[in-house]
Amino acid sequence: MTTKFESAAALMSRVLGADGYPFALIEHPISSATEAELALQAHATVEQGLAILSGQKS
Repeated sequence: MTTKFESAAALMSRVLGADGYPFALIEHPISSATEAELALQAHATVEQGLAILSGQKS
């Protein structure tokens, strides 16, 4: 998800009973990002996802 929607996602997770649910974030907006920038963000997202799945990020 992009940083612009981080607060909405946090609110939704609280409403659904999963307060503090971790999720990966990338910079907003992505529509104007170059292919190279998107590749960097994709790599960062994978790293965040791995950290979440391994319990290193909550």
